[in-house]
Order: sequence, then structure tokens, then C-alpha cells
Amino acid sequence: MKPTTTDLSGLNEIQREAVRSEEKRLLVLAGAGSGKTKTLLQKIIYLIEDRGVSPSGILAITFTKNATNEMIDRLIISADNSGEYAKKLSDKSLRKADKDKIRFEYQKKYKWIDGLTIRTFHSFCYSVLRNYGVNEFDNKFRIIGDEKRDEEDELAKHVAPETVFEVIHKLLISACDEPDYLLRLKKYILDYFVDKIHIKKADPKFDHKDNKYFTTLNGTKVRSKSEQYIADWFYRHSIQFEYEPLLNVKDFSFRPDFYIPAANLYIEHISDKSYSTVDKEEQFEKGHLLLVKTYDKMTTDSALFNHTLDRIVKNRLPADYHQTRSLVYKEEFNGYNEEVKDFVAQIMRVTDMIKVENIDLDTVLQNAKADQHERVREFYELAIPIVKSYIAYCTDKSYLDFNDLIIKCISLFRNQEDIANKFRGKFEFLLVDEFQDVNNLQVEMLKLLLTERSQLFCVGDDWQSIYGFRGSNVSYIVDFEKHFEHACVLKLNMNYRSTQNIVGASNEVIRHNKYKIDKDVQASKISEHKIVVYAGGSEEENIQFCCDKIRELNKEGISGEEIMFLYRRSKMFTPYINRFKQERIFVQAKTIHGAKGLEAKVVFILGLTDGSGGFPDIWLEDRIFQVIKKANHDLLLEEERRLFYVAITRAREKLFLITEKGNESGFLKEIPDAYTVKTGLPLRSVVEKVITCPSCFSQLEKLFTFCPYCGTKTGR
Repeated sequence: MKPTTTDLSGLNEIQREAVRSEEKRLLVLAGAGSGKTKTLLQKIIYLIEDRGVSPSGILAITFTKNATNEMIDRLIISADNSGEYAKKLSDKSLRKADKDKIRFEYQKKYKWIDGLTIRTFHSFCYSVLRNYGVNEFDNKFRIIGDEKRDEEDELAKHVAPETVFEVIHKLLISACDEPDYLLRLKKYILDYFVDKIHIKKADPKFDHKDNKYFTTLNGTKVRSKSEQYIADWFYRHSIQFEYEPLLNVKDFSFRPDFYIPAANLYIEHISDKSYSTVDKEEQFEKGHLLLVKTYDKMTTDSALFNHTLDRIVKNRLPADYHQTRSLVYKEEFNGYNEEVKDFVAQIMRVTDMIKVENIDLDTVLQNAKADQHERVREFYELAIPIVKSYIAYCTDKSYLDFNDLIIKCISLFRNQEDIANKFRGKFEFLLVDEFQDVNNLQVEMLKLLLTERSQLFCVGDDWQSIYGFRGSNVSYIVDFEKHFEHACVLKLNMNYRSTQNIVGASNEVIRHNKYKIDKDVQASKISEHKIVVYAGGSEEENIQFCCDKIRELNKEGISGEEIMFLYRRSKMFTPYINRFKQERIFVQAKTIHGAKGLEAKVVFILGLTDGSGGFPDIWLEDRIFQVIKKANHDLLLEEERRLFYVAITRAREKLFLITEKGNESGFLKEIPDAYTVKTGLPLRSVVEKVITCPSCFSQLEKLFTFCPYCGTKTGR
């Protein structure tokens, strides 16, 4: 390697090797707290200072706007010898908008920093399409997302006036102008969002009064799927009916299944579970009332059943009977707004997954039609037309969502060779932070930017890949050398953040994962503090322990800002925050996903219990989503373990793991005792101590000082 003029003395040997490497495809595999971002930033400075690379030839990709800003901040601080910029960043009296303005001014001041392209994937694609994408898409496009911008916001002109939810909801309502679609949608909503018939009836949470599990299109609750079919047939044909009306002909009262007033007709629906109808039939004969029987087996052939109902009902209606019903979305779904909202959310999720996985819509529909479950088949038959309408609508209105930004950029580079070559020629060096979080689309775009002469420099940690639910694919970092030919991998194995007990525990936990790259991470910090595992007998005991411990830490001079509470799901923290407010205790609190990239002197991890609502929280999502991407229980467990690893490695000095006695998380068993100290309130014995006479061994009462049987003094 060439000698360097840049000061690399602050780096360790592997970091220096990574910075100076001229490998065309390099992955710097960095453990938690090993300085991977520092290494990436030093690489940028080295390229400019030592290699004479023009800043305009460097593209650095991040995943979040905050990460972009942090990268720029650190570069400015390295350039600002006065130290003024660092002071302004730490000034708590300045608002975020003020700091953004200051950052912009300083960035312009240092031309080498301003010449760099440091962007998120989405921001980069936005810039490409806005400036060069006119042959691929309207370059006056607007971004459609989950939120709308205030009209006074300067970015409002670049953001669609409606959200993704609003558009899909609007398209769903429009589709309901077609009566058949409306009724199929309503039936689906009633079956699977209201009645939840796909969940076992034995589950007490879904018990229904009088065993009426099924809601019909007119809101009537009936006892069986086939009775629901009959009632819905009446509704579709605008035929008024009564369900289980009380009838007393002569000898006793009973309730026939259906009564059609306009035809003066009663229907008894017979199934294998039905009681004998002999006595009822006798009553109908005595009262000269018209009774028709239908049978469960008829419902297996929908065409036959429709014909049967048509024959026995319509022919008995008056000749002038022609009641019609105008089907209107607002009326049909009155009272079901939340359920419709959930259905729209599922369509949004499916749309995102289809785009990230790059699957043809018709292929998805065909795969769904082959599914063994009616619920899954019906969902896609309702959803795919809406997804197609959404894509067409966005194209018509010149809207792009965040996945579209990357998809359209990929398409531009493929279809417009001149534009692709412009960017390939411009960026000689591509640097990617947090590479473990990339998805299929992002990797495809990176590959389209690469040439034989350009260098790809990626930093990341497969042990911290925790965004599989968003579509990230850990395979790209674990199998880096398969995805990029002639690749080289360097490992940063020194953790500068946490103590040896924390690092050792995290290593032992992640060792249980099979799909990973082995690393031997060492700690640079030594401390006598072990990890505290507290197992309370109840949630209240756990909360009290945390309150007491925070006060103790505060007395030691550790402020609330240096203490972080982490949890798998937000609801785990609710009882804690309520108590903390009462006690006027101040705690940095985040989900583990939200804490990625952060650190604190002291960390508490809550909810480390086993089973539902605990951690690990294996969530094999709805089968609906498996049509697009199949879930694997073992891989989901490994991602949960990586999430626990991320949580552990947020702590610099002290770590508290909060669990429940007798219901400890399986993850806790993966930490060797050498790294922990276990504590908790002891359980009281259920067996009272028996007092006996030391001489005759007779059982004595607690207050006896002499044995009443032999007179021996007991010593009490």
C-alpha cells in the first residue's frame, strides 16, 4: 500500500487496512461499538487527501436522514478547527430547524464536504429522477407517503396532497360502485374482521352469545356458515326475511330458521348437528303453514343451492313483488369503519411487499388462488384489483411512493444507457453504511451503478440485521462474496463501547444463531460491574426495582439522559411510564428497533419473559403475507436474537435485564452465569416451620416456653 499523509493514528490496525484498501468490492464487517461509521468517514477523508479523489466522485449511502446529518456533522467537526460547530450542535437552546440551517451554512463553507454526495437511498433516487428521469417518469412528480405536509411547509410542493391510505381507501370505495364487489367485500369484512371465523370457536376470546358466530350482510347473527349463505342470498335479491322468529301454532313454541313474509314461507335448514324436526313439521301441518327444508350438503354446490333457493322462494313471491335495494358504500359499511381501515392497511402492506420482492401482480393472484384457504383466496381477489388501480392512479397523478423512487430509478438506469453511464462515470467510489439493512431493490440499484473500475465499500454487521419485516435481506451481507464477485471481507472485532461482561454476554447470545458470520469480538473496556438479572415475582415488583435503581443511579451522579429503557413492544413500557410520572422520575425510553445506533451509560431491557407478549416475540404473520414471501420460524427466531443482541450492546457500563420469576425468557439462559448476577425478592415458604420438644419430640405451639407433655424447657 502507498504511504499516507492522512493521520490514521486514531484507528486500529484493521480499520487502517480498511481505509487504505484498494479492493474493488470490500465489506467491512463491524461488530457493535467497533467504529464502523468512523471507519467509513475516515475512508472518505483518505480518498480525498491521499488518493486525490474529487469529492464529486464519492457517493455515500445511508438509510436515514438522521444518519446522513450525523455523517455530515462529523465531517464538519473534523474540518472546523475552531470547535464552534460542535458547540452549536450541543446547544440545547437551538431548535432542530436552527441546527439544520447552521449545518447547511457550514457545509457550504467547506467545499470538499459540499462536493460530496451523502444521501439516503430514497434521497439519491429522488435527485436522479427529478433531474434526469424525464424519459422514465414525469420529473415534476410528487412523493406520496403516510403523512401530508402543511401547506406552509416548503417541501409541500414536492409532496402529494393525499396519503397512500387516503388513495387506497378512495379506490376501494370507488370499486364498491360495482354491487358484486361491494357485497363480496362486506362479506369478507364480516367474516374475517368482525366474526373472525378463521379463528377457532373454542377460543373463549371469540365466544359469541347463543353460539351465533356468523354476521350476515344485513347484520343478523346466525349459527352456521350455510345459514349465513341463505340470509345473504335473500339480501342480494332484496327479499325481506326474519331469522328464528318465535312461533306458536298449537302445542308449543319454537323458532323455525327463516320466515319470508312476502311468500308466507318458513324454511328449516337441516345440518348434521340439527335436532329432529318431526315435532315442528307436525305443528306446521296442524296450522296449514308452508314449510320448506334445505340441507347443508346442498351448499357444497353453489350453483345448485342458488337454483334451489330461486325455485323455492322466488316462485312463491307475489307477481308484483319487486322490492329493490340501492347498495351504497356508506350505508353498507356504517359501523365497520375500523374494520375497513384494517383491510386497507393490509392492502398497503401487500403493495409494499410486492414492490420490494419485485413480483408480478398477476403471479401473486395466481399463487393466491392456489392457496388451500378461502380467506386467503378471497383477500387477493379483492385486493389485487385495488393494487392495480393504486398503481395506475399514482402514475396518472405523477405520484411516486418510497419504493417507486428506487423502482423507477432502476428502470431509468436500465432503459436509458446514457443516464446510467453518466452516474457510473461520475461515482468512482460507492460507500454504503449499515449494509445489513439492504433489500432486493437497493442492491439491484447499487449493482447498476457499479463498473469494473469503481470501488464498492460497505460497512455493516450481520449480527445487527433486524429489519426483515421491512424487507431487508440479511443474505446480502452474510453471503457478500456470492452477491459481488471478487469481494473481500475485513472484520472489525474490537468493541470500544461496552465493558467485557456486556460484550462477552452478547457474543454468547448471538453464538446460538446459525445463519451468521463468525466474529470474535473483544472489549476494550474492563469493569467490575456484572449484568444484573432481576426476576420479580410480579410486574409491580419489577417496576419498584427500576424506580429504586434509578434513584440510586441518580445519587451516583448518573443523570436520566444517561439511562435508557428498551423494550420489544411499546405496550411493555406503559405500566412503567405511568409509575415514573407519579414518582417524577425522568427515563430515555425506546423500542429496541428505535434504539438502533444509539447508546447509553446504563440500559434496562424490559419484558424478558417467555411466551406470548414476551421476548423473543416470534410473530409468524398472517398467512395472507406468506403468499408473497414465506416466513421461516427459525429465521424469525434468529432475527429476534439479533434484536436482543442490539439491545444488549446499547449499554456502555451497566446493564439490567428485567424478567419474571418462573417465566424467564429463553434468551436469558443463553448468557453464561459468569457474566451476570441474579437477584429478586425471595419467595416465601409455603410450609410453616414445625416446633417440636427437644426431649419428647411432641409438636408445640409457637408461644410455648415449656413442653406441656414432659415439662422440658423449649428455649423460646
